[in-house]
Amino acid sequence: MKAVVCKEHGMADKLALATDWPAPEVGDKDVLIDVRAGGLNFPDVLMMQGKYQTQPDMPFVTGGECAGVVAAVGDKVTRVKPGDKVIAMVGHGAFAEQVAANEMVVFPMPEGLSFEQAAGVGITYFTSYHALVQRANIQPGETLLVLGAAGGVGVTAIELGKLLGAKVIAAASTDEKLELCKQLGADEVINYSEGSLKDRLKELTGGKGVDVVYDPVGGDYAEPALRSMAWKGRYLVIGFASGPIPKIPLNLALLKGCEIVGVFWGRFTMEEPEANLANIQALWKYFAEGKLKPVVTDLFPLEQYEDAYNCMIERRARGKVILTVQ
Repeated sequence: MKAVVCKEHGMADKLALATDWPAPEVGDKDVLIDVRAGGLNFPDVLMMQGKYQTQPDMPFVTGGECAGVVAAVGDKVTRVKPGDKVIAMVGHGAFAEQVAANEMVVFPMPEGLSFEQAAGVGITYFTSYHALVQRANIQPGETLLVLGAAGGVGVTAIELGKLLGAKVIAAASTDEKLELCKQLGADEVINYSEGSLKDRLKELTGGKGVDVVYDPVGGDYAEPALRSMAWKGRYLVIGFASGPIPKIPLNLALLKGCEIVGVFWGRFTMEEPEANLANIQALWKYFAEGKLKPVVTDLFPLEQYEDAYNCMIERRARGKVILTVQ
């Protein structure tokens, strides 16, 4: 079968498209999925470079999540059946014509979504909901700053922030990206390239500062965002898409009386599975009601995997980057 394979660590040019990759083996608790589309996430970029916290043995098929149709199930599978439309969070292996996943990471596809939309739902929406609800305990009327707001997780943070009653300030690098943020409901927008982030936030909040910062970017914007926190604010550490992991002066947390809060959705699913399931049920309700509409503007066929990865690496994406498989 066709699959995007990592045989040596490096950037996207080191990946290869195999045409004779062996079909996955299906265990008793596994679901075999005919993949229709796969969603690209920042951990996929780290994994192919050998920099992620958990690394599969080489060689491996890339891709952490997908949407497709159940082709077969193991003898002990009870949650889905052949023919069901599903999404799956597999860690790696999704960028192929077929993938086998434990039934515990396979979920019915949200109603009303295409395979391309559904392929990018899991990791981004699950992360953002967990971040805003469990980690930030965001309240109606609070102010939420979203950094990297036009990226895969950023757009979901805007949508969910608005649904949860927050005033959303979206920050991104171009006016084109900020226009997308406005369409998603952002109340205010900030272009990184125009002036001081700290000064603009002071102006937009009347000097009070922001209650919650959602930061999947890291790098140069972390410290000015932290300096812009309101009293008892919560700074959510989502990831480091810009590359460098910032060194934060801890006296800022003292002066602001604020919290610096780590968000690791993957571990949350293992430590608190019942809470994770409740989150998913809440999200599925939002999808069914049409209150959440995944943004997919960057679609690539499987054969153009290098272009897809570079779209994310170069931070050109608006919404989710998706590989179409069949």
